[in-house]
Amino acid sequence: MQEEFKEKVALVTGGSFGIGKATAITLSKKCAKIVVADCIRDEETVDLIQSAGGEAIFVKCDVSDPKDVEKLMGKIKKSYKRLDLAVNNAGIEGEQGITAECTLENWDRTVDVNLKGIWLCMKYEIPLMLRQNKGAIVNTASVAGLVGFPGLPAYVASKHGIIGLTKTAALEYVKQNIRVNAVCPGVIHTPMIDRFTGKDKVAEKQFEDMEPIGRMGKPEEVALAICWLLSDEASFVTGDAMAVDGGWIAQ
Repeated sequence: MQEEFKEKVALVTGGSFGIGKATAITLSKKCAKIVVADCIRDEETVDLIQSAGGEAIFVKCDVSDPKDVEKLMGKIKKSYKRLDLAVNNAGIEGEQGITAECTLENWDRTVDVNLKGIWLCMKYEIPLMLRQNKGAIVNTASVAGLVGFPGLPAYVASKHGIIGLTKTAALEYVKQNIRVNAVCPGVIHTPMIDRFTGKDKVAEKQFEDMEPIGRMGKPEEVALAICWLLSDEASFVTGDAMAVDGGWIAQ
């Protein structure tokens, strides 16, 4: 095990699946103590970490609910009395449909989880980090936060909003030694992509062909980028929206 994050406490929201799960496991391998939060009670991530000798707890949390987020932070304070690292990863894709056909319910739910959820998490994470005058946050945006993507107006708007929120928070807290960055994954083979493709090989090939690199990314590849942004190796990086996208944005 690497000891890069030894004695550090790391929160990963949306940590039960996909990028969040891979990030929690990768951080644990670097000796962080992990708090996995998800609205779905699935403790496989925690079980995998503990079976490998790591330390992890699970907290059920809907990040769009202020009371849930406050309880989550209360659990972190009670269990560890500090928070060093936060990966605000919880998100949903919402329903597909062009802008004029997007329902109010879909808009509200998607923006509530993806954008309001990250704001709520930072609202409670940052005061915890200020107590030790140091911290690092990574928010999961998307390439859809850097360019338009037809058929998902609420999702695209929320992901653009995450990048703006990240830049604002980064400027507000840079003097207090808290860094805030975003990661912008391209097409990553996660349960979200499986919902789009229905695991149909033809549909999967279409997604692969969108990527200049010629394949979908792996959750572990995004996790490694997130871990770098959280690390002291990225000490001069804040307010960035890092594309981990196989060349998508370069096209």
